[in-house]
Amino acid sequence: MGVNAGPAGALLAIDAGNSKTDVVVLSPDGAVLGSARGGGFQPQVVGVEAAVDRLAEIAGRAWEAAGGSGEPGLSHVTACLANADLPVEEEGLRLAIDARGWAPSVRVHNDTFALLRAGLDEPRGVAVVCGAGINCAGMAPDGRTARFAALGKLSGDWGGGGGLSEEALWHAARAEDGRGGPTELARALPAHFGLGTMAELIEALHLGRIAHERRYELAPVLFRVAAADDPVALGLVHRLAEEVVALSTVALGRLELLGEEAPVVLGGSVLAARHPQLEGRIVELLGVRAPRATIRFVTAPPVLGAGLLALDEAGAPAEAGARLREAYAG
Repeated sequence: MGVNAGPAGALLAIDAGNSKTDVVVLSPDGAVLGSARGGGFQPQVVGVEAAVDRLAEIAGRAWEAAGGSGEPGLSHVTACLANADLPVEEEGLRLAIDARGWAPSVRVHNDTFALLRAGLDEPRGVAVVCGAGINCAGMAPDGRTARFAALGKLSGDWGGGGGLSEEALWHAARAEDGRGGPTELARALPAHFGLGTMAELIEALHLGRIAHERRYELAPVLFRVAAADDPVALGLVHRLAEEVVALSTVALGRLELLGEEAPVVLGGSVLAARHPQLEGRIVELLGVRAPRATIRFVTAPPVLGAGLLALDEAGAPAEAGARLREAYAG
C-alpha cells in the first residue's frame, strides 16, 4: 500500500518501553495531531522485524488518528526505543524503520534520551532512569552525548527495581539461615506473598509457583523496611543513591558540564516514587560531587521527550516545543 492522504510535513515521535509504546504525530509547529498506544518493544525476544511490525501497527493507528490514510507519509521519524542499548543496535533498528518508507529521515535513540529531553528546557544535561533496571544518558547543545551500555552486570551496572529485589532476597535468605546478619527483610519479603519464611519463598520462586516477574514487587517492600531504619535495607538504598550519583557525575564529566550549572533529571518508577531515604542521600552526595547541578524529577510521559527530540531534529522553533509541552501539562 502506498502513501496516501495525511497532514503535510508531519513528524512521528515514538517512545517504546519494555511494557508499553506511545506514538504521536506532530505538526511542525508542535501541535499533537494524533496518538496511539500499544504493547512493549522487545526485539531481543521477538526479533527486530517482528518488533518493528508491532511499531508499524501502532504508528498506523496514530497516523489514522491524525487524519491520515494508508501508510504514514511523514517528514521525519524519531524513535526512542528500549533495548537499543548499543550504537550498533540503534543503527540496526534505524535501518529497519527506515526500510518502511515512512519518512526521508529517521533517528533512533535509546529510550533514556526521551526521559532526558522531557526534563530539559534545552538539550543540555543528564538523566538517570531507574525502573526495572537503571540507565543514564546525557546531551550537550553541540550534539555530543554521554551514555552507558546498560546491559546489567556484564557492563558494570547495579540497581534498578530488579537488582534491588535480587539483593533484598539474597540478604533475607542469609539472615534466616544464619550466614548473614539480621534484617527485617527476612520476614517482610515472604509476608508480601502471604508466606511465613524465606525458605517457603525461595521454594515458591524456584518451582515457579510465584512468577519470576513478581520479584519486582519486592523493591517497594525494601523501601518500606529501609524507612524503619533497618540497617541492611537502608544500606541497599544508600548504595543505589551512590550508583545514581556515580552515573550522573561521570556523564556530566564526559560532557564537560561537571563544573557548570546543569540539570540532572531523575525518572523511572523507583526514582519518581520520591523515597525520602533515597532522595535525601542523592541530594547529599550530588551536592558534594557536582555542587552546581540541579535535580529535576520528571513525571511527564516520556513520549513528550521523544516529541521534543523530533522537533529538535526537524529544526523547529522553540515555540513549537513550548506548544508541545503545553499539550502534556497537567
